[in-house]
Amino acid sequence: MKAKKSEVLQGTLDLMILKTLYALGPQHGFGIARRVEQISEQVLRLNEGTVYTSLLRLQQQGWIDCDWGTSENNRKAKFYSITKRGIKQLAVETSNWKAISGVIGRILRLEGPK
Repeated sequence: MKAKKSEVLQGTLDLMILKTLYALGPQHGFGIARRVEQISEQVLRLNEGTVYTSLLRLQQQGWIDCDWGTSENNRKAKFYSITKRGIKQLAVETSNWKAISGVIGRILRLEGPK
């Protein structure tokens, strides 16, 4: 049975973008989307419109910044990078995610009727 590509859970995209920028350095939006899909082994599917909406939100929060540059295709592109405030927020989001995923893990381990 082939696995269906999953939609990204609401609230996790910002965390994945911040972590990608922290780990890989400045990236353009298309590159961020493709890298997350690659790391997920194609389990996640990222709509570029959703990624750019998240990038705008993160920029408005002051968690990322952007500069114009040239992509590997020799095209003009915005390159996003994480800010010091973004690194602090990444730590908060990571802690929150670990707590929530721990709860979900405990719930999934519940036994049903035998």
